[in-house]
Amino acid sequence: MKHLILAAAGAALAISSSASAQSAQERIDARYDRALAAGYKALFLCSGIAIAERNGATRTPESIHEWELTGIYPKLDPIVRDLPYEIVRRPSGQIAHVQVEWADDMPDRVAAYYGPETGCSVLPIGAPEDISNPTAAVPVPESAEREAATPALVSVSSGDRRDAAPPEPAATPLEQVLVDARTGKYGEGTRTTAALVRLHGVTNGLTERATYAPGFSADTPQRTWSVAKSIAATLVGAAVQSGEFSTDDPVGLNYWRSGGRGDPRNAITIDHALRMATGRYSDTPGNRTDPLYWGGTTVDERAANWPMIVPPGTVYRYANNDTLMAVKAIESWLIYYPPHEFFAKLGMDHTVAETDIRGNFVLSSQVWTTARDLATLGQLYLEDGMWNGERLLPENWREYVSSPSGPQPEGRAFGYGAGWWLLNNSEGVPYDTFAAMGNRGQYLVVVPSRNVVIVRRGEDMVGTRFDIAAFTRDVLAALD
Repeated sequence: MKHLILAAAGAALAISSSASAQSAQERIDARYDRALAAGYKALFLCSGIAIAERNGATRTPESIHEWELTGIYPKLDPIVRDLPYEIVRRPSGQIAHVQVEWADDMPDRVAAYYGPETGCSVLPIGAPEDISNPTAAVPVPESAEREAATPALVSVSSGDRRDAAPPEPAATPLEQVLVDARTGKYGEGTRTTAALVRLHGVTNGLTERATYAPGFSADTPQRTWSVAKSIAATLVGAAVQSGEFSTDDPVGLNYWRSGGRGDPRNAITIDHALRMATGRYSDTPGNRTDPLYWGGTTVDERAANWPMIVPPGTVYRYANNDTLMAVKAIESWLIYYPPHEFFAKLGMDHTVAETDIRGNFVLSSQVWTTARDLATLGQLYLEDGMWNGERLLPENWREYVSSPSGPQPEGRAFGYGAGWWLLNNSEGVPYDTFAAMGNRGQYLVVVPSRNVVIVRRGEDMVGTRFDIAAFTRDVLAALD
């Protein structure tokens, strides 16, 4: 009997210790989630408002809460909208930074605006605003105006926004398809902010049709999320066109080369990185790079040091870190030819590529742009890399990025090229169709055989999905 009592007591103690350990881990996780949610909120308020104002548009904190900060990652969504924040402006009225409270015993999370060319960066906890890249902003004067608010929780669903108006009646089949994009036809609960179709190229005359949700316009920027990967592939193309790089060049980070004999990562090429086939491990497959995106770490600290687990070019593994390594490979070129100069050549004047605090472009996700600027990027591909008589991308770069020459995703409806998705197996969609795709429903579709560019922007909540293949099919049918 004594042994049974001791055994029972031991079991109870073990259960108690396990529950205590679990409770401690839950507290740690909850605190970490609050820190990430605060960084997420600071960056979206900073970028969404400051870049809109840069473009001559207007976004309010209430609008950001309703769209960008609703329906996000499940662990952050219940937290993010209730966190108190301050928007700090300079005497000129320009945003200096946004700070978000998240813990009584820790400094606020801060995202600082560093100007019209590189937008906002989220800072490490407790870092001063001027820690960033050489284009750092002037420190904010003590007398800077402060806007303080604690917003009410906004609960929205498709077609149920407080100020939402039904789309105007359509006059043509194409306009009806655009209207349908905002009604939920292509995904229950999806939230379309912009739908745009551009026909023909610059040299053939331009026809464009678009619809926008209330509060959004041709000048309103949104985060591209992973559409930025296709922008990164385009910048790599520009670097190749310059003659300074080849896609067969190794990524060649300095410490990979100097890390001792036989580091297998030296075999990773720019092509491998663009095709999500570096063979490296990453913390998570897919689009979660939270410490970089919301935590204030840098590309060098978080994306560059993962080990190789399979030979390059043998396995497809979608990872932000691969795109970031392709960008690191052309870093020396970007110093002299930064993204904003390339955008200016195209007239993409409403597009901003943001950086981490050390000036590394976060071109896996952190670009803000408009539907119209994305259409212009697609138009560049319709023109096979030519623009106003100048070759900006190598001849046949379009074929390169839309070729499934690397390992392919398993169990996916779409194939993958070099930084672009392929709609090469979608019924009713031309085989040559390729697309840039991003989180929360960002799409840029290029159909060379039809000379058509299609853009859909959204703020789709987790658990909903916009059917871009069906939308593309219906747009093309409406043009017949």
